[in-house]
Amino acid sequence: MNRIILTLTTASFAVSSLVGCAGMTETQRDTTTGAAIGAVAGAVVGRATAGGSKGKSTATGAAVGAALGAAGGYLWSQRMQEQKATMEQATAGTGVQVSQTADNQLKLDIPSDISFDVGRYDIKPDMRPVLDRLANSLNQHPVTTIRIIGHTDSTGNDAVNNPLSVNRAAATRDYLAMRGVSSSRMAIDGLGSRQPIADNATAAGRAMNRRVEIFIAEPPR
Repeated sequence: MNRIILTLTTASFAVSSLVGCAGMTETQRDTTTGAAIGAVAGAVVGRATAGGSKGKSTATGAAVGAALGAAGGYLWSQRMQEQKATMEQATAGTGVQVSQTADNQLKLDIPSDISFDVGRYDIKPDMRPVLDRLANSLNQHPVTTIRIIGHTDSTGNDAVNNPLSVNRAAATRDYLAMRGVSSSRMAIDGLGSRQPIADNATAAGRAMNRRVEIFIAEPPR
């Protein structure tokens, strides 16, 4: 029986190593990873709950776990890929960057030239069409949750920057809420100037650091 577990574990690592293959789509990578993890988990559960034949239960558990893991990864990826494509289309030409994070959230980076002026948190006119399209997309995917993070450059001290970053996130949330996105889906936070993405020593760098990040995720199933 130990050989079965060892074989399944080895196989799962081998299959998981394929995730980085250049020819695989995001859906295929998620499906492959889900199948590998599901196989091992199913084998362990099958053996733990076995009656007379632990070998048969281990193998059955592995097969069922692989199928469920693959299906779960595929369905999750399909939904998130659809929303990512919608977001990319909605923000095309605006300078907003749409990406997928390591923990499988969608991330939107809204730069300062369309978001906020120095020391301010009111929504700029150029940002409104972007948020309008975003709200429309979010309303088409009502099961997702939204986390909005505000950032500032290093101008001023923490006493100024911390509440300013929160107010930027709150202003973004409130605008989306006015466009029909449920407030219960949205959480906000502000990180002040603590997470710069560029050098605050230059005007261009400070502009890049004045930003709002929006993270979109599916609730755990």
